[in-house]
Order: sequence, then C-alpha cells, then structure tokens
Amino acid sequence: MPKKGKRGKVPLSDEEQLLLFQQKLLAEEEMAKKKEKLLSQFLKDKLAKEEHNSALNLNKINTHWRTVLREVKTKELHKDIEVLSQTFERVVDCKDSVIKSLAKDLSEAEEQYAHALRSHLHNIDQLLALQRHRLNLLEESYNMELETLTKEFETERKAIIDQHEKEIHYLQDVFMAMEQNYIDSDYESKLEFQSMWDDLKNKNLEDKHFLRLQLENIVEDLWKRFQEALKNYTDATEDRKIAFETLKVKDEKSSKEIEEQMKKIQKLQEAITISRGKIAVHTRESEEKNQIVRNDKELILMQLRKLKAQRTQARELSQENLVKLALESNATLKALRKVVDKGEKILKLGEICRKFESEEEKILPFYSSLLTPRDMEDIQFQFLEQLSHEEELATVMKDYEGMENFWKRYNKVKLELMSLKHRRNQLLAISEKLREMLKQYLDGITVSDEVLSQINPLFIVNNRSNLPQPLSTPATHANNKRPSTSYNVIEAAHVISHTL
Repeated sequence: MPKKGKRGKVPLSDEEQLLLFQQKLLAEEEMAKKKEKLLSQFLKDKLAKEEHNSALNLNKINTHWRTVLREVKTKELHKDIEVLSQTFERVVDCKDSVIKSLAKDLSEAEEQYAHALRSHLHNIDQLLALQRHRLNLLEESYNMELETLTKEFETERKAIIDQHEKEIHYLQDVFMAMEQNYIDSDYESKLEFQSMWDDLKNKNLEDKHFLRLQLENIVEDLWKRFQEALKNYTDATEDRKIAFETLKVKDEKSSKEIEEQMKKIQKLQEAITISRGKIAVHTRESEEKNQIVRNDKELILMQLRKLKAQRTQARELSQENLVKLALESNATLKALRKVVDKGEKILKLGEICRKFESEEEKILPFYSSLLTPRDMEDIQFQFLEQLSHEEELATVMKDYEGMENFWKRYNKVKLELMSLKHRRNQLLAISEKLREMLKQYLDGITVSDEVLSQINPLFIVNNRSNLPQPLSTPATHANNKRPSTSYNVIEAAHVISHTL
C-alpha cells in the first residue's frame, strides 16, 4: 500500500483570526445599517419639525403682510378723504363767492329800484295837476314795469333755487357714488372711516341748511320791504287822490300853467327814457356777469371731471403697483425660502459632518499650503493674467473671494473621500481574496457533492487523487518491473499560513 501523506496539525490561531475577522465584518455591517436607520429616522423627524415650523412662520409672515397692507390702504383712504374734503371746501368757497356777488348785484338793483321809485314819486307829485287820463296811463305803465320786475325777480329767484337744488342733488349723487365705490372694501376699514364720513356729512348738511336759511331770510326781508313800499305808495296815492279832487276846481284856473308843465313833462319823459336805457344797460351787464359765472361753472365742472379721471387713473395705477408688489414679494419670499432651506440643509450637513471630524480637523480646520512663496507668486501672476482677459470672470471671482476657506475644506474633503474610496476598493479586494481562501479551506475539510465534483488535493480514493496527472512514458527496468508511483500532498493550512 502506498504511504498516505501525514496531516500536520492546523494552528487554531489562524482559524480563529479568520472567524473573528468575518464576525467583525458582519458586526460592522449590522452597525452601519443600524446607524443608517437611526440617521434616516432622525432626519425624517427633523424634516417634519422643520416643515411644521416653516408653516407657522409662513402664517406669521402672511398675517404681518396683511397688517402692512391694511395700514397702507388706510393711509391711502385718509389721503383720498383729505383731497375730497379740500375739493369740497374749494367748491363751497366758490359758491359762497357767487352768492355774495349775486347778493351785491341784488343790493345794487334794489338801490337802483329805490332811486327810480323816488324819482317816479317825485314826478307823480309834480304831475298831480295833470289830467286823470294821463295819471291812469302812467299808473298802468308803472304797474306793467312793476310786474316785469317782479316776474324777473321771481324767475331769478327760482333759477337760483333750482341751481342750488341741482348742486345739492349732484353732491348727494357724488356722495352716493363714493359710498358705492367703497362698499367693496374691508369691513374694518369701513368702520374706521364711517365715523369721519358721518361727521363730514353732518357738517356739510348743517352748512347747507344754514345757507338755505340765510337765503330764505334775505328773500323774506326783501319781500317785506317791497310790500311795505307798495303799501306806502297806495296810502300816499289815496291822500293825493283826495287832494286831486279838491284841486280839480283849481284846474281851470291853472290852465295857463299847463303849457309850462307840458314842457316839464317832456323833460321828465326824456329822463324816464334815460333811466330806462340805464336799466337796460344794467340788465345787459347783469346778463354778461351771469354768462361769465356760467362759464366759470362749466370750467369748474370740467376741472372736476379731469380730477375724477386723474383720481381713477391714479387708483388703477396704485392697484397695478400693489399687484406687482404682491407678486414680487411672493417671488422674493419663495426665493428667500429656498435660500433658507438650502442654508438650513447646509447647516444640518455641517453639524452631521462636525460629528465625524477628527481632533486635528477640529483644531486646524484649514490645511496649510505645501507650495513655496515663489510658486504662490507664479500661480497668482498666471491667475491675474487670465482674469485680465476675462473681465466678467474677474467680477464674479471678486464676489466669491470669501469662499476661499470653504473651497479649501471642500477640496480637502474631496481628496479624503477619494482616498477612502481607494482604500475601500483595496479592502474589498483583500476581503474577496480572504473569502476565496476561506472557501478553499472549508472545501478542503468538508465532504459534499460540490467538493467531490471539484479538484481537491486532500481527497484520495484507492491511493488516487482527482488532481490531473502529468503525461510521462514509463521506463522499463532490467527485470521488467514497473517503478512504484509517489504522490505529492500539499496541505491547505500550509498554503494559508504562507499566503497570509
């Protein structure tokens, strides 16, 4: 029988080392998985908390923005109310001036009327001696003139009252339109300026009522004076009529004086025609003044329409600016929110990276350059030459000069990451080799179908192994006996000890 190869005893230290190394690798993988799970859970909790805080901050910003918009709107409304109050006061002043001018014209007309009345009474006193027919004719002409004057007065009075009522209705329509325009605004702003609006409205109504009462008192006084003058005239004429009856007897005696009185009558008629011409001139002047007042009124109405158009344009422009401001503010808020999120993400990553820094990195976060001063000067000179050709790049680089230390740390981390990747690949290759060697060792000490199908130097059946035999020609001895075959046996433990 051939001699079997003796197995050397396998040292336990190598097997234990392999098993321990494998267990350590498995334990490290489990720990890494647990750390990744804990880190992912921590990041999820942190993200939920940050989303909750961002929602709260967004609500706070929106409420603050609404308060700012309310303040701006109230200021604009206050300014609009001030402008409207100033325009209303200006219109009231214009109406007061018109009323004063009309009152002055009325007083002048009253003076002219009183002067004409006195001259007329004087003429009547001189013409008492004339015929009754002439007196009746003069009385009829006077009554006709009085009726025309009263009609003109009534028409002017009605026109003034109608114009005043139209202006009151116009102002009321303006107030109603303003109220309709401002109904759509917020309820709180409406409550704020409602009190001011009521005060202004009451004040305006009081002023209108006061002006109306003042005008009515003036008209009543004028009417009373006219009635008193008419009554005095009738009383005076009755006495004169009685005197005329008494003087009728003397009419025959004063026939010679009639011719002289006729001459005087002609002179008086000329004076009457002159006075009538003056009255016509005054009426023409008053019509011209009324036309000027009407033209001024039309100009004021045109200016008021222009001011309303300008106010609407300004309001539309301010509304457009407000919409643009709101859109731009939303865009800036979104951009700032992105920047804040990015900064928070960077800070979180910095905190996480800070935990994994070594003591040396904590003490010296920025590595010192290994270049000599001369090399630094050469690099700086080349860099300046490149920037001189590209001005835009130079301006951009100036903005990022403060990021130099950041890029140092970033480059350092990048280099360390590359070195760690390289070391990881080396360790993976070593672990792969160790796994193959461990598999070979385990295959050498176990018996299975897979092991039997593969080449195994330790597997020997009937003094034969499954290793491939070299092809050699057998040599014949002198006595024709075949030489005995010898087998080389290599133990796996020997191979592992030498490879490790």
